[in-house]
Amino acid sequence: MGIFNSLKKGLSKTREILLTDVNDLFSSERAIDDALLEELEEILIMSDLGMDVTMEIMEKISKKAKKLKKADELKSILKEELKSLFPQTPSIEAEAQTTGPRVIMVVGVNGTGKTTTLGKLAVKFTAEGKTVLIAAADTFRAAAVEQLEIWANRAQVKMVKHREGADPAAVAFDAVEASIARGIDILLIDTAGRLHTQKNLMEELKKIKRSVGKRLAGAPHEVLMVLDATTGQNALSQAALFNDAVGITALALTKLDGTAKGGVVASVARTMDVPLKYIGVGEGIEDLQNFDATLFVNALFD
Repeated sequence: MGIFNSLKKGLSKTREILLTDVNDLFSSERAIDDALLEELEEILIMSDLGMDVTMEIMEKISKKAKKLKKADELKSILKEELKSLFPQTPSIEAEAQTTGPRVIMVVGVNGTGKTTTLGKLAVKFTAEGKTVLIAAADTFRAAAVEQLEIWANRAQVKMVKHREGADPAAVAFDAVEASIARGIDILLIDTAGRLHTQKNLMEELKKIKRSVGKRLAGAPHEVLMVLDATTGQNALSQAALFNDAVGITALALTKLDGTAKGGVVASVARTMDVPLKYIGVGEGIEDLQNFDATLFVNALFD
């Protein structure tokens, strides 16, 4: 199955709602009037685009609609406006300019698919010919380390870990040191999404970030937050908290195949003004895809 078909399949629940309603709405017989625009607004809100983003997009569509004669012409305008909601992802060339290892700190609430996403990225990067090291800095959850070991074996990469309950910042620091010594291309740092102690999670994450920066200037080069699409608009409040603490630079949205509210993809990217780099549309390794706004919008409506 090609990437586009895989994406369409993964978005089938959202497509079911959007295609049924939008295709009826944009039939060539319909006139463009207030009733049609109100129906479109309702559909966008139901897809979890969010009230603010829906209002923004409807304002633009309403202005352009005045120049159109038929409702079916509105569909291409809707698609273009949806694409424009996504901030641009940095080019691969720009990312490759890092001297030494490229350090990616992966954050997110436990249960979002954070560790699995990190594992799939390890497989993806090694398949691209890059050398990868994984840091098991979620030292408060034994299962996280075990899960990472499975992925490290699958990707055939090494892992830096300490004993359970060790200082996560020390693990991250040692992993940067090892990456420099071994000439590693990419270091992926797993972090806690919840702590079993009285320690404050955000303070722990800030400490990891500081520790990494002390060993390698400019690191981490990316703070990737993993969000669960099935949580809908709650994903936004999670992202805001983590962003305040450690400054999110990129997003990965998982479990899109499990929700009819795929509009949250645009909502999160637009509201956070942070590039969406990866989306998960299934369980398989190949189902973690590089995000492409044009492919995504076309997969929803074509």
